[in-house]
Amino acid sequence: MYDIEKVRKDFPILQRTVYNKPLVYLDNGATTQKPLCVLDAMRNEYLNVNANVHRGVHWMSQQATELHEAARETVRQFIHAASTTEIVFTRGTTEGLNLVASSFADAMMEPGDEVIVSVMEHHSNIVPWQLQAAKKGIVLRVIPMNDRGELCLEAYEQLFSERTKIVSICHVSNVLGTVNPIDKMIRMAHAHHVPVMVDGAQGAPHLPLDVQAMDCDFYAFSGHKMYGPTGVGVLYGKEEWLEKLPPYQGGGEMIAHVSFEHTTFERPPLKFEAGTPDYVATHGLATAIQYMQQLGVEAIRNHEMALTRYATEQLKQIEGLRIYGEAAEKDAVISFLVGDIHPMDMGTLLDRLGIAVRTGHHCAQPLVDRLGIQGTVRASFALYNTREEVDALVEGLKRVIRMF
Repeated sequence: MYDIEKVRKDFPILQRTVYNKPLVYLDNGATTQKPLCVLDAMRNEYLNVNANVHRGVHWMSQQATELHEAARETVRQFIHAASTTEIVFTRGTTEGLNLVASSFADAMMEPGDEVIVSVMEHHSNIVPWQLQAAKKGIVLRVIPMNDRGELCLEAYEQLFSERTKIVSICHVSNVLGTVNPIDKMIRMAHAHHVPVMVDGAQGAPHLPLDVQAMDCDFYAFSGHKMYGPTGVGVLYGKEEWLEKLPPYQGGGEMIAHVSFEHTTFERPPLKFEAGTPDYVATHGLATAIQYMQQLGVEAIRNHEMALTRYATEQLKQIEGLRIYGEAAEKDAVISFLVGDIHPMDMGTLLDRLGIAVRTGHHCAQPLVDRLGIQGTVRASFALYNTREEVDALVEGLKRVIRMF
């Protein structure tokens, strides 16, 4: 049984007030709150085991290294990777996507080569490829979507050519909540001998993951969107690809031998982890993953999906409210507008009622352009949200609407 009241006690911040109103936190697509166990784990490491990892012969360095590498194993198990050599720690999804775009384009692409992305990508999966386009003359090809917010797979198939070198697509849209048919899209790409990079920022917090079954070549996600600390994330890469790609950054940790004439590099994952890692944050991330596993990833998903269905039903009863993104497969995100009320005005007034939502284009301007709007109000749910909070959102919206 999913005991939501017990869960909420693990997140003291949820008990605070904003403008003398109970906090209703519905901005989880941007960042999630952290349970006490994560904060305690990180505080304990700083207090008792704070020393730089790897190569240190003293006791604290070895203890910190053990925690850091244990975190890598926890991540491996969570996403069902074949080996910890396939788990690269990053600062978040954005760095993982930039790493692949930079290293892959350097090693594998020539002027005129193509990367396939989709119209619903976050800027983090558009701009890195555009930077490579400016440097190397590569070309972006874009998968369109229908009015329900579902990618057009027939059009996707038509985008492949002899110049297609990689597909880079989101697992879940951060605006629409669309869960893309990623397994099928990967099979389609592999039929053309094209590797696939998956932006999992919105997928990893909500969906059971098995990168081997999915057969993706790369998968990136962030700790802060799944109850872990900010500034840490993961790039999964098949070992064969990580071996092929050149380093993204140079410095300490990622070298085997350095002279002024020549440098050789460590094997993955260290090859892509230049400098001192945030070893305390990796421990925090592992603790967050273990917290999710203790609750049950499927139980979390069932709770979030029930909440999303309830919220959708309630919101649709509000006159003039339009929901953007009604795909058959959808995650715990609802984006909407009401009448002619600007989303910024709506978000600001909801905030005065203690209700935190996200407003704007959500770092997906090409998508909102496709929808023919300037932005939306976005409510995004997490494992600690309740039906009562949905009711508070609905009542808050009605109150704001009356002001106009």
